[in-house]
Amino acid sequence: MPNEQKINVVKDTAEKFKSSNGVYFTRYSGINVHKITELRKSFRESNVDFTVTKNTLTKLAAKDAGYEGIFDDLLTGQIGIAYSEDPTAPAKVIKEFKKENEELLEVLGLMFEGELYSSDKYKEFANLPTKEESLAKMGMMLNQPMTKLVSTLNGALGTFVGVLNSLKDKKS
Repeated sequence: MPNEQKINVVKDTAEKFKSSNGVYFTRYSGINVHKITELRKSFRESNVDFTVTKNTLTKLAAKDAGYEGIFDDLLTGQIGIAYSEDPTAPAKVIKEFKKENEELLEVLGLMFEGELYSSDKYKEFANLPTKEESLAKMGMMLNQPMTKLVSTLNGALGTFVGVLNSLKDKKS
């Protein structure tokens, strides 16, 4: 019989599945308390929610979120799941962590926009710019033509003022 705590875990996990743009399934083994604390801190700093939930509860939550059976194969052993609104954020944290701890964390797969991808896709996501970086680049690209227009108009206006000053000097 399910208890209140397990019901809440399933409900919270289902909500995370529904609201996250990026969900990363990882297997951690042989990782000590210091390293897992370091990993969790890195995730928090990147606004990524990293949780370890019983696999049976995760399967129930996946069913409630409309993903029944999609990633049941991934849910064996010690599984940690990273949830994020920015699908690149967990990949960047994982990539950085694996530089020094290759054997301690294994990416099993990731879900992006309802699609399940293989484990090697996280490397591609890690190399993508974040949403904020993309918006900043787009803003600069949109601003550049205006800057050029203002510069051109200022140059033409400066030339016109120079011509008027020359005419004034000639008449004087």
